[in-house]
Amino acid sequence: MFEDPKEDKELQLHKGWIALFVVIAVILVVVSLRILTKTTAKGSVQAAAATATADPIKDLKIQRATMQKDSFGTTAVWLVSLANQSDKFTYSEITYQTEYVGADNRLILQNQGTITGSIAPNEEHSTEIRDTAYPSGTAWYRFKVTGAKAKLE
Repeated sequence: MFEDPKEDKELQLHKGWIALFVVIAVILVVVSLRILTKTTAKGSVQAAAATATADPIKDLKIQRATMQKDSFGTTAVWLVSLANQSDKFTYSEITYQTEYVGADNRLILQNQGTITGSIAPNEEHSTEIRDTAYPSGTAWYRFKVTGAKAKLE
């Protein structure tokens, strides 16, 4: 009928220690998550800032760009070799522009496209591009890189 007050005090003391450990564990979890998210966000901001300094026009050098007509003589086919001269950026989704100019130096046709794949730092990449119907009256033509998506390595 009567309980020993000593056991009641021990039970309360035991419950108090459990509550203290639970509170400490929750605090540690919250602090750990805060540190992890802060570090991840900081790394993302630094990577974004570094990627903003990428210059694909300067880094991607055209080693060779030759244009030929296809076997029917109707479509322009470009054979392009690019070199990534960057030490730290990989470039992908490389955009280009082709221009076909007449004898009077007037632009006849301008076309744009994207080269699939990527070029790692200090690597070269060759590709064949079927561009557009070869415009009649073309005296000269030009290929140039207009942009790319950069990724910090």
